[in-house]
Amino acid sequence: MATATHRNQPLAQGFGTYLSIRFQHLGAALKLAQRRRAVYRRTVNELVGLTDRELADLGIPRAHIRRVASEAAGMEN
Repeated sequence: MATATHRNQPLAQGFGTYLSIRFQHLGAALKLAQRRRAVYRRTVNELVGLTDRELADLGIPRAHIRRVASEAAGMEN
């Protein structure tokens, strides 16, 4: 005759640990996204405030401000 053992409790604990780790990773990813977005916004605001001459001195055409800000924030595709 075969017997079955129940392992529901360890499995539930394992799943709870898995979920906890996933939520920690999600939280870390959200914080990183917030920091990158803040760098992006700050960079765009600073560059938009410069004159065309100042941008030219930096070698940044006004049309490239968003791209430069994305690169500065580590958001480039």
